[in-house]
Amino acid sequence: MDTEENGGEGSEIWVTPMKISDSLEMKVKPDLDPDFIPASLWNQIYRNLTSQNPDRMPLCIALSRPDNTVSVYETEILPHEGDNVPLNIMYVERLVKFLLWQKGGSRVIIGGNDEITETIKEIYSPEGERSFDYQFMGKRVFREAMVVESRALDAMPKPRARVLSFDRNLGGYRIGIDLGGSSRKCAALLEGRVVYSETMPWNPYFQKDPQYHIKHIRESLRRAAKKLPRVDAIGGSAAGIYVNNEVRVASLFRGVSQEDFRRYVQNIFCNIEKEWNVPVVIANDGDVAALASPLNLNALLSISMGASMAAGYVDKYGNLTYDLNELAFAPIDYRTDAPADEWSGDVGCGVQYFSQQGVERLLEKAGISFPEDMLLLEKLIEVQNLMEENDKCVQRIFNTIGVYLGYAIAHYADFYEIRNVVIMGCVTSGNGGKLMAARAREVLEKEFSDLARTIRIVLPDENSRQFGQAIAAASLPKIKGGI
Repeated sequence: MDTEENGGEGSEIWVTPMKISDSLEMKVKPDLDPDFIPASLWNQIYRNLTSQNPDRMPLCIALSRPDNTVSVYETEILPHEGDNVPLNIMYVERLVKFLLWQKGGSRVIIGGNDEITETIKEIYSPEGERSFDYQFMGKRVFREAMVVESRALDAMPKPRARVLSFDRNLGGYRIGIDLGGSSRKCAALLEGRVVYSETMPWNPYFQKDPQYHIKHIRESLRRAAKKLPRVDAIGGSAAGIYVNNEVRVASLFRGVSQEDFRRYVQNIFCNIEKEWNVPVVIANDGDVAALASPLNLNALLSISMGASMAAGYVDKYGNLTYDLNELAFAPIDYRTDAPADEWSGDVGCGVQYFSQQGVERLLEKAGISFPEDMLLLEKLIEVQNLMEENDKCVQRIFNTIGVYLGYAIAHYADFYEIRNVVIMGCVTSGNGGKLMAARAREVLEKEFSDLARTIRIVLPDENSRQFGQAIAAASLPKIKGGI
């Protein structure tokens, strides 16, 4: 990726407002990370302060796209003066950041306060602290410059949403492939029955030669095809943003130059369709994770914890939306010195908590060490083996991730209508996943009792956690004749 898209080593656009952070007390603390500042609690305190202030001000944030879809988020802020200024900036900037990666949009329209809008405009600019987000949401995804503008509240746009319905097609002979950051999972289906599934390691993130990716994807497809009498359709699941099978941006290819990306990567799945002469559909791994739920639940947020973090959402009517749901980049920890994402440079974002990176980050704190040259997936496997032996140090890792998860779910509930949360991916495998789910439920029960009564945390069976996305991906394409 181009160097100007990097956000730097960390974030320095604010200092933590002490009157909120000092008064924040968690009823359930992450054992290995006591300095964690849950976004859910920080926002709760801020909103309580705001609701008690008679001079509070309405604020509206709208995100629009070139296809004219618009999302709108309404809130209130403290009077923008004195000690309230850093509080307001932190609150609004983190909201904008979350909404950009949840909803997606190249135009951010803020109604209610021109001064705050100007500050956000400086932050989200080519030279600002969020230059990565500016470049990513602009020309990389929506192919136009990102704009931040101010409007009067009565001139704000109205919401305009679209929904997307993916049929679960299981007829015929199908291949499904799930491309993660440390492994490729592939499945072959014969009339809906899984006849083959395999996990193969790879290391795509920093490979400069796109032929590395092309070679390994082809290898997985060929291995699955050998298990079928013929191939009628191919479905794929991968992190990133895809439009009509075209790769707009994806972390799997972050090491590839922009020139090689355009020449070899952008149409990689379109080329596979031509090579195999069968329908091919590639979709965001978060959306496929949501479809992978074996229970066909609605109002469902699916969180997949692998080499990175993926999320998907099915609304209360059973539809996918056109939202990005890239919660790997959405902040859940409001510490100013929270772990920084290596790609965007921002701190406190989901990927550092709900992924193999999150496990690795806690190893030293748990008193566990592995050789430096071990791959993340190899470390995770060793950690999970220790977990099966009831290792107390490893239990502290999964306890901590479970606490993160409980507070994050409460934060996500501010932006999604949630009745079910499904957690899956290789990090959730084995007893570690069970412990995570139990701790997350404990957080909801002790800290957010209303949510505990309405949100169910679901941990699918082991096979679904491992291969559910590959199997669901296989169901994406329609075969001629509708099967």
